[in-house]
Order: sequence, then C-alpha cells, then structure tokens
Amino acid sequence: MKFRSKSNVNRTMLTGRESLIRLIGKRRRFLPNRQSIMSAHIQRDSSLVKDENGAEESLEERSENLAGTSGSDMVTCPVCGNKVRGEEYMINSHLDACLARGTKRKLSQQTLLQFNFCSKSKVQFHSTNLDDTKSNLTSLEKDITDLGGVGTEDTDSITCQSSSSSDDILLANADDSAEISVNDEKIGVRGGSPVNNGGRVNSPSLLTETEVSEDDSANSDDDILGKLLATFIVGRRFSEEGELHTGASISLCRDPENIKDPNAVKVLSAESGCSKVLGYIPRELAEHLSKLMDTFGLSFEGRIMSVPEHAHAVVPIQIWCQEKISSIELEGENFQVFKSLCRHILSAVKLSEASPPVTMKYQQNFCLLLQEVLRTTLHVFTHDEKIFLENFLLLSDDSQRLFIRLYTRKGPWFRMSNIAYVEILDSQHAVKKLSEAGYVCSIETTSELHKDDLEGVLNILTVDDWLKAFSLHRAEKLPSGFWLVRVKCSHSKQEYISSLLSAYVDGPSSLLKKAVLEKAGSCIRISSAADSLIWRVERLFFCNGEQDLSAFLLVDLGIVKYPTYNCVVTDQIFSSRNDLLSYEEALEVAQIMDESLEENDSSMVLRCIAISDSSISNSAARTIQLSTSKQLPAPFPCFSAFWIYSKVVLLGVSFLECQRRYDDAINLLEHLLLNFANDRRRGYWTLRLSINLEHLGRVNESLCVAETGLLDPWVRAGSRISLQRRVLRLGRPPRRWKVPSYSESLKRKIPEVHVQGRPLNCKTGTKSRFYGEDGEQCGVEQLALQYYAGEGGGWQGVHSESGIWLTVFGLLMWDVIFADMPNVFLTRFQNSPLDLDTDHFYESRKSIIEPLLVKIEEGMGEEMLITSWESHLGTACRGVDWNRHSLTELRAIVTCIGGRCLASICRHLAQDYRSWSSGMPDLLLWRFHGDYSGEAKLVEVKGPRDRLSEQQRAWLLFLMDSGFNAEVCRVNPPVSK
Repeated sequence: MKFRSKSNVNRTMLTGRESLIRLIGKRRRFLPNRQSIMSAHIQRDSSLVKDENGAEESLEERSENLAGTSGSDMVTCPVCGNKVRGEEYMINSHLDACLARGTKRKLSQQTLLQFNFCSKSKVQFHSTNLDDTKSNLTSLEKDITDLGGVGTEDTDSITCQSSSSSDDILLANADDSAEISVNDEKIGVRGGSPVNNGGRVNSPSLLTETEVSEDDSANSDDDILGKLLATFIVGRRFSEEGELHTGASISLCRDPENIKDPNAVKVLSAESGCSKVLGYIPRELAEHLSKLMDTFGLSFEGRIMSVPEHAHAVVPIQIWCQEKISSIELEGENFQVFKSLCRHILSAVKLSEASPPVTMKYQQNFCLLLQEVLRTTLHVFTHDEKIFLENFLLLSDDSQRLFIRLYTRKGPWFRMSNIAYVEILDSQHAVKKLSEAGYVCSIETTSELHKDDLEGVLNILTVDDWLKAFSLHRAEKLPSGFWLVRVKCSHSKQEYISSLLSAYVDGPSSLLKKAVLEKAGSCIRISSAADSLIWRVERLFFCNGEQDLSAFLLVDLGIVKYPTYNCVVTDQIFSSRNDLLSYEEALEVAQIMDESLEENDSSMVLRCIAISDSSISNSAARTIQLSTSKQLPAPFPCFSAFWIYSKVVLLGVSFLECQRRYDDAINLLEHLLLNFANDRRRGYWTLRLSINLEHLGRVNESLCVAETGLLDPWVRAGSRISLQRRVLRLGRPPRRWKVPSYSESLKRKIPEVHVQGRPLNCKTGTKSRFYGEDGEQCGVEQLALQYYAGEGGGWQGVHSESGIWLTVFGLLMWDVIFADMPNVFLTRFQNSPLDLDTDHFYESRKSIIEPLLVKIEEGMGEEMLITSWESHLGTACRGVDWNRHSLTELRAIVTCIGGRCLASICRHLAQDYRSWSSGMPDLLLWRFHGDYSGEAKLVEVKGPRDRLSEQQRAWLLFLMDSGFNAEVCRVNPPVSK
C-alpha cells in the first residue's frame, strides 16, 4: 500500500507521542549506537522494512557494537565468527540461528545499567522531631537535607529520609558508628569529605558529630560571646566598595528588607567611619545569626583575613561579639533559645569550613549527584568509566564549573571567545585541563576540523559571519554553487548550511575550513564519552528523563518543595550492566523515532518500528522479559528495554493507522498482546485491534477480539465500555442471538439538561464560544456555570474536570501515598511513589487505606482535609494543585459530597489511579441546605457538536452507581424558526 502524503499525517496527534517524549526526556547530543542500530538486520519477518531492491528484509538481530560493552562479556561464535554476549541463553539462541540458517548474523540484544541500591540496611535515614525552636532551624536543615543519602559500598539496603522541607535527618552508619542528627543537640554529618591535593573540598560535606563534640568541649559551652567565628563575605557583586585590604575592620548589620532573604546580614566596612556594603554573610549562617541579633540585640564586628585575586570571589573573615547578656535576659525559655541558636551558629560555621562558599551551589549539586551514583551503582560501570568519572572530582574548581556550564547548555559547539563566567577565573586553563582529562574536545586548526564537526561549527556562526569570512577570499576559489547558495538560502540558516555543504561534493576544502575557523576562532564541545556517561549518571540519579540538574535549583530557590518520605530500597532496578545498556539502546531507538517523526522521515520511522517489534517478539527477548517480570518488583518493569520498545511500537501503530496500513498495525497489536500479558494498556490495544479489523471488513474477527477482550481483567474503564458497545453493535443477529448481560447497564439513560446560548462561532473543529449572561464571551463550561448559578438552582461550582478530585484524593490520602513501602521511592525528587499507577499501590497498602476510607465514610473527611492542608501546604504531590482551589472551596466540596460518596471515589482512584485519573465530569457543583449539610452535583458539559467519550461515559455510570447526582449539560444555539 502506498504512503499518504507526509503532510497529511499530523505527527503531534499520534497516540503515544507525548508519552514517548516524556520518556525520552532531554535529547542526547550523541547517540553512540545510532549506526549499529540503524545498520542492523532485523530477525523477524516484517513488511515494515525493505532492502534497496524493494524486497522484504528478515528481522535479524542487531549489531553488537555497543559503546561501553566490556570485552569480557563477549564470546566468539564458532560458526559466523561474530562476537556474542556470554549469557547462556544468548549463546544458545545465536548458535541455533547460525546452524539453522547457515548465514552470518549479529546478536542484537543489548544491555542496561543497574541501580545497585543495597539490600538490608546498614545505612538509614530516619526522621526525628525538632523541639520548640524548630522554626529557627529551617535554612540550615534544608541545606543538610539537600546533601542527600550517605552510605557505604557494602551496604545491603538503604532507608533514607527525603525532605526538601528540611525536617530532621538521622543517619546511622553501621561501619563507622557515626550517628548524626539535626536537632538542638548536634549537627548532622555526611560521612567522608573528599578533598583533593590542594585541600579544596570537591563536594558538600558536613562535620562529624565527634568533631562538633570535641570543639564544644574545648569551648566548655555553646556560648559564642567573645569567640572568633570564621566565615566568608559572599555576594560581592552587590558590594559598594571595590578595593579590600587584609586586616580591615568590618561590622555586621541586619537587612530585613532584603527581598530575596529577610534573614540577610550585610557586611559593612568599618574603616574611617564609612559604612559601605562589602557583601553578605552566607545564608546558612545568617539564618541563625539574624535571629540572635534581632532577639537579643547583639552586634558583631570583625576583620578581613585575606583578599582574593578575583573581585567577586568570596572573602575570608573573622567575626566576634564582645557584648554580654545579663542573666535576667537569659531566664527560662530565652536561655534555651539562646543556647540553641548558638549551637546552630557554631554548626553553620563548621559546615562553612568543610564546604566553603567558593564551591558554587550548582557545582556542589553536580558533585553530589556524581558521588551518589558512583557510591550506589558502581558495579555497573567499567573500570575505565569509574576512573573517568572519579577524575572529575579531582579537577580544579574552574574546570568543574566550566564543564557543568557547558553540559547544561544546548551546544554542542561553543566559541571560546563567547565563554565568560564570573565564577570561572581562567577559562583557557580550565579548557586545557578538561581536554587533557578527556571531558572536552577542542578545534584550533583546520587539520582538527573534521567533516562531521563542520556542520556543528557552522551552526554557531551567523549568516553575516559566513559572508564576512568568505568575502576575505577570492570568489573563484569557492565552489560555483556557493554564490547561488547565498542568493537562494539567505533566509534560512539551516538551509544555508545544507546547501553550502552540498556544494562541496568531494568534501569540505581546506579553504572552507580555514574561512570558518578564522571567523569562529577556537571552538570546544563536550566529548561524546563524557556526554554519554554524564547523561547516564543523571538518568540513574533521577530515575527518569524529565528531571536534570535544574531540579536542585528549583529546590534551592524554594520554587519546589518535595514531600517527606523514606527511601527504602531492597531490590535493584537493573539486575546487570547488560540490562542498563539494553535500556539505553531502547531509549536511543525511541529518540531516533521521535526525531524521524519530526523530520517526516517515514522510512526511518518504519525501521524504528521494525527494530522495536523484533526486540519484543523474538524468542530471546521473550525469555528475558519473562524472567525479568518475575524478578523485578511491581514498579520496576517500566525501567526495562521492553517497556520502551512497547512505547515505540504503540506510537508506530498510530503512525500506520494514519497511513491506512491496517494490516501492519494489526500485526503490531497482536505482538503486543501476545508479549505483554499483565499490562493495563491491553484495553487500548484490544480496542484498536478490533477497530482495525473492522476497517478491513473482517467484522467477525473484530467481534471475537472485542468479546475476548472483555474477559481480560486488564481491560478497564473507558476501554471496557468501548468494547462492550462494540459487541452490542457488531453482535446483532444473525451474528449473535444472545444479548450480553451488561447491555441493560450500558443502555441506562444519563440525565441531560439543555441550555441555550448565543454562539460566537459555529465552525467544525474549533472550540465552541458563546456570549454569557453578562454579555461577555465565554466557553460552554462558563456558560453552564452561569446557568446553574441562576435558574439552574443556585449552585456554586468550579470547572476543574479531574483536577479538583485528584487534589482532594492527594490531601486525604497523603499519609498513604507517602507511606514507608519498599522500592517505591528511589530519589528525593519524587512527588509520588513509583507504583501509584499500578495495582500494587492498593494491594500493598490495603491495610492502611481501608481504615482511612472508613473514617472518611464516617464523616471525618473535612477534618482530615484541614489537617493535611495545614501540614503540607505548598509541598509537591502528584495531582494536588495548591493554587487553583482554596481550602474553603475544598471544605465545602467535601462536606456537600458526603462521606459515603467521597470514600467510593477515593477507593476507586486508589485501586486504579491510572485508568480513572482522567475523564471526570467538567463541573463540580455544590449548595448548602444548612450550616453542616448540603448536596453536590457533577456535570459533563457538551457543546453543539460534542459527544461523550467512552471514558467520560464510564465515569458518569460509576458516579450514578455510587449515589452521585450526575448529568450531562448540552449547550446549543437557539432553534431558528
């Protein structure tokens, strides 16, 4: 069957595209396996991929040339001579194929990295409670919390407390018996503080409890009066005094009007009576010192210990307080507050000594991320990869900062002339060290500028740069096509580059290279090895592709506050290095698929589909999948290569349906249903299979597929309703004489209300707009709200669809969602457990969910809602929108819905969050009949050309069965006479 025109396929509307994009996350600059993946043979028969002569290729296994695959994992096939992985099932599968077919082939199954979180705890992070001065400790505790987990390589399990809201952390290490807590008695410690030869701390670290105790005993008490405190001046860019002198006197002054930090403490110059601002003291120290100054009226002075070379670098200082506080002022609670603040000031000073502000925050975060992955997943890296990553921690501050800056930029190429960062003192030296360590590649001469790099370097130049560069050379030396390029393509930079390179049919000349480098100057980029390994480190740390280093920044700025939970990790996500590499290869296929759709490259799209289908359909893959599904805990199958391939295939089904290649789409759907027996996506797959069979006129098969699908326990919600309706439609006599038992339920009449409105537009394919009762333009939902508020019965209401229900569910079930369960919280950057979308969520927590639902049913929902709101306001939780609904609205809703109905919805979401978290009615209405009683109504609003989706119908039928007052409101224009 011929392809439809590319322009007729709307790539953005393909089912599964958005999900695949989220799965891929940040696109990789370099795909190390692109060539081996795209040149591989495919093992299973398929009409999706054809050879150069148009004949169908068999799906042979893909190439084994994966970057990072250790030679010790490979063996040589005695038949074809190719390298094969050393696993028994891979060798047997390969030999069987070679002996049977008599042809050379390469094994395609690739590998994936493993989360080596240990099993049975030697390292634990437990939450502890702060005393009455907890409100004074937020900032310091937050920074300590940000330092994350601690442990040793030989631990067997990890339980870690995660909280960006800065609750206490207790850390116990069985190996060295170091115990650290953040409370009024002692300050927490991150075990071990790697320091390079220069004595610089390369990563954030806290002092040990022993060190704090020894210091305290040396000072006999926690009183800071009269003691020298070593700290730094930061924020020098805000300074009013450019020149500093060693030994110069300074004083501290509160800055409560500071917009960014109301606890800010300014450092003023005390020389010659002037009071110019020199900067600020570190935030961690200012958090507690400001309270001491405000509460007890203390003042501090000090001196500059040394002057750094760079004008904006941090400045070491010493401060002290000579004042005394009378015993009267320190009586009772004041004494406890004073001692607590003093202890935390001393702790902040110790923290600052161990991790001075010279280490930028993003640098600290990156080093923390790198160290944590090396500590917990070291076994999945080869020896060379381990050394390569560890060498980063030994680089200078400038080199580390420059690499992180470049890695987080788009790139891949950068002009050295454009690299200038305030915190990097010597960029040239930093580049030299990074280049020696293999972290960056540089180009300074034409011999170093290869053909593959030329396009990237051209991209960092403007069109004017090219014209100026080439105008320096005689026109006759340039290819004849160049000046045509200038005329035809000056409007598009990318077209200009493509046409310019195509003009050099024999490859770029030295003249072109010279012209480009003369204008661009020295250029650098992240090396492919560094880019691939750091990408892997990020993926292992965050366990997804959507988060990166910016997650740290959002926490540091207070934009995102993650909830408090314990990370209890007893199983590994990836059982071997091979699993990781397979996972990474699958992600590469997914990225190539996404890029090909973006570029309208149908042939490459089909190849990605065929590769993915082959990977989940051949016998070796099924063997791995079955063994993996038995070993991995419930939340972990989504970290397998086969899960990713299934996403690619599902997107391929949608692509083929748009091309009207229904036979190929049917084949893919059958393979998915065959290979994924316990998957909640089976409902959608079965529905599409039935629909595509009907497209081909195979009605009896379509009916049988629908009937069989209804026997599948994984077919749920809207998909189940759709299949039931198909059976009723296709199964009319004479195909089927017996009426299904569910027919009466489906035929139930959903109450409808009709509202007339003046339409603003009546075009098909556009959202309906009307004039509201106030004369303003509005959508059908707003018009319906106006109707129900007036003649519709005096209802109050909101248009929120699923949002308000997910918010109520999140608040009422907060303690359940973040309960201590193994293997559902792997990082401290999660807003929900990994198993929330699975049946495992309800099954594993049933003993705590049901008692909670009983309380809700008994009318305690409002009290639980208020407690949860006040305790967790602003904390990130999946589904909870703190800004859209007020507590007053939520209380009214909970009260008017009633305990029984509210409990039924919460149970429904807990049992199957994924299937039921969408499709809820548009409007939630309520009205009171007295002080403590009321009623609620749920309304699905439809415009003139809209109809109910099956998911919406499933929700309305469930709500009616649960005792809700639910109806459909249809908004139509006036009937013309």
